[in-house]
Amino acid sequence: MAEMVAKGETPDILFWVGCAGSFDERAQRITRDICKILVHVGIKYAILGTEESCTGDPAKRGGNEFLFQMQAMMNIQVLDGYEIKKIVTACPHCFNTIKNEYPALGGHYEVIHHTQLIQQLIDEGKLKAKGGESFKGRRITYHDPCYLGRGNGVFEAPRQTLESLDAQLTEMKRCRSNGLCCGAGGAQMFKEPENGKKDIHVERIEEAMATKPEIIAAGCPFCMTMLRDGVKAKEKEQEVQVLDIAEITARANGLF
Repeated sequence: MAEMVAKGETPDILFWVGCAGSFDERAQRITRDICKILVHVGIKYAILGTEESCTGDPAKRGGNEFLFQMQAMMNIQVLDGYEIKKIVTACPHCFNTIKNEYPALGGHYEVIHHTQLIQQLIDEGKLKAKGGESFKGRRITYHDPCYLGRGNGVFEAPRQTLESLDAQLTEMKRCRSNGLCCGAGGAQMFKEPENGKKDIHVERIEEAMATKPEIIAAGCPFCMTMLRDGVKAKEKEQEVQVLDIAEITARANGLF
């Protein structure tokens, strides 16, 4: 963003990469695929780079409101300094926090999740599943991230994206507004699980496996980690892939 402003240019959107997309090796692949999609369709985008800080979501969910507000105010200052209006996020936690919690602190932006952007690009005819990997007839089940689905009512965009690939979309027993958390939300990602009969991610992966999927589709880097751990726990890594909607889209469009 700093380099773009120095050249006197303005981006169409700011891509908020997020902590996972920046530092987690698996989530970095999702980040790269989102960038490939943006370049492919000709959207002029920028990232904040080293000026981007954590949105404060884990601090807030963990009960540290003071730390959350410090992190949020710092980000709002940077965003407003660049006069940012539209933001696309790769993480539902970032999406929810910037969209719903920053306005109370003075940060007002149009925020969309990458699955919404992808579906919009498909509707506009800018993304057409050709020249890449075919997903026709492949059994895919989609896991609703809490902060995208139940938290913000985004259920259709990721599903319509998968349906446009002519894939066989199978739903889990608990899905949409009745979806089950992967076990990482509410800052649980950063602590050991409490004692109980079964880890949530194992419970969730059992529901996913019941649909006999070839691919489990995700839309959140936290969910990605938990679902992959669940697949490993069931020793199904050779049979079942866990892929983000952006990765599936990039593969279908030949953006390798």
